[in-house]
Amino acid sequence: MDKIFDILLKNRTILHTFLQNTPKEDLFKIPEGFNNNIWWNIAHVVVTPQLLLYKLSGLDFSIEEELVNKYKKGTFPEGEPSPTEMEKIMTYLFSTVEQIQQDYERGTFKNFQEYMTTPKVGLNSVEDALQFNVFHEGLHLGSILALKRALASG
Repeated sequence: MDKIFDILLKNRTILHTFLQNTPKEDLFKIPEGFNNNIWWNIAHVVVTPQLLLYKLSGLDFSIEEELVNKYKKGTFPEGEPSPTEMEKIMTYLFSTVEQIQQDYERGTFKNFQEYMTTPKVGLNSVEDALQFNVFHEGLHLGSILALKRALASG
């Protein structure tokens, strides 16, 4: 499982670079043909493991429920986040992966409620959820790259 966490941290480093190097106005812009923006995709990637791992294991989130509710599946961008919220998400990019790894190694995820994801991948264990999360983050990295191209040509 160490490789899973290594991949997640590498992806989060890429996402952090987007946050650092993308003009702020472009982070929140929704190009024609899209229904979200770069910021939403990054925040969504941060909150999704809270649902896939903690909620499906019957545990409390390790971040604020308000953020989970704002960026979970089925939500859309709602204006610009506050500077405090942006700072939290930037911190959570890395701290949540580290927390999940510690909780996994401690055996915190004892119970797991089976779940069928939107792309029809059945999750039967926390290991399945961790592996699916890598796939999920890759999808959103692809969305961010498409958003960047649309903004550059726009």
